[in-house]
Amino acid sequence: MRVLAELRTLLRIRDFRRLFAIRVVSQSADGMFQAGLATLFFFSPERASSAGQVAIAFAVLLAPFTIVGPWAGVFLDRWRRRQVLLVANLLRAALSLVIGGLMLATPVGEDLGVGIYVLALVNLSLNRFLLSALSAGLPRIVEGPLLLTANSLLPTLGAVSAGVGAGLGLLLGLVAPSGRVKDAAAVVVAALLMAGASALALRLAKDRLGPEEPDRTPVREAFGVMARDLLAGARYLVRRGTPGQALVVMSLHRFLFGMTMVYGILLAKNYLAPPSDSSGGLAVFAQVGAATGLGFAAAVVLSPTVGARLGQRRWILVCLGLGAFAQGALAVHVSLPMMLVAGAALGLSSQGAKIAVDTIVQRDTADDFRGRAFALYDVLYNTGLVGAAALAAVALPDDGYSRPLYAVLAVTYVVVASVYGLRGARAPRPTP
Repeated sequence: MRVLAELRTLLRIRDFRRLFAIRVVSQSADGMFQAGLATLFFFSPERASSAGQVAIAFAVLLAPFTIVGPWAGVFLDRWRRRQVLLVANLLRAALSLVIGGLMLATPVGEDLGVGIYVLALVNLSLNRFLLSALSAGLPRIVEGPLLLTANSLLPTLGAVSAGVGAGLGLLLGLVAPSGRVKDAAAVVVAALLMAGASALALRLAKDRLGPEEPDRTPVREAFGVMARDLLAGARYLVRRGTPGQALVVMSLHRFLFGMTMVYGILLAKNYLAPPSDSSGGLAVFAQVGAATGLGFAAAVVLSPTVGARLGQRRWILVCLGLGAFAQGALAVHVSLPMMLVAGAALGLSSQGAKIAVDTIVQRDTADDFRGRAFALYDVLYNTGLVGAAALAAVALPDDGYSRPLYAVLAVTYVVVASVYGLRGARAPRPTP
């Protein structure tokens, strides 16, 4: 396959191998760290028993991706990106050890307090700088046609690494002794991986990732320019039609998927887990997460084939239909087998739609606006999830069981699909 051949060519580039190693280790650590937080926030006996608590913890995990992401570039044009990889990973390791220490030092049954949320927010926000620095520094190492392959492969392989790290983190939560050791295990191991990623950054020359000439524009002015650029990008996407509409559909899809994630946590913890389950429903949620992961994997296989044959727009409609099916099935009956089926369908629905939207935005957006389009994409993508957490806090019962709500979500999927299918642009509109 051409992609594998190009990957082999990329791996012959010494500094690409080094950057790739930093990304794999760093994102594995991030996945494990988030799994550790999930074990603490959602499945510790004394925490996340109510819909409101789950919603707050959910928002903490996602807010940095919405708030920090679009503005990271302002600072990455001023700081040596290799130093960002070195220092940010080291800071994340220190913060993770502090979080792990707080977990171990606090007796079981006592609340860890708001400080744990603040430290987690800072840690996750630093990760946004890391991901942006890895992307911004790549063109300094890889040039020409291989850059497109590198830009396609690295985020995907990084996401796979994060998934593997999250899986190992959940496994640690299942096999570790009950109590605070269970809460802290994944976070402490993640800290060691973060320190390792920081050490790997030392293998790159200090100026290797740029910037060649640091930006000296005052920070306030730079933020103002970026805000105007993002606004201009939003206006362009609206005029262009297809990419703007696809982003709106993706945001609504993520909102609906986010509602599912919140009630899935509550169902696993408070409804489906047997009373004797000392893991707080973690084993149940791990099974549903594995089923959802299989749906993601199926989307990776089916989107290039079925999606290409149907066309990206029709493939999005199919994915929305799968989402409606999953929600409708739960409105009829809630059990662990039904949750596994729904999880797989929603995983395929979510990832399949995302791949199609990525393709539409890349295909129908002019190069001058593509970077801003994907910055807006990140904001809308994660805002949908945070908005879902906010609504779930007031709309869901504490056990997550609400068949009328599942039915409403199913109908909403159908409405979104109908509006997009009937009113959505079939080809991009010309823009000046």
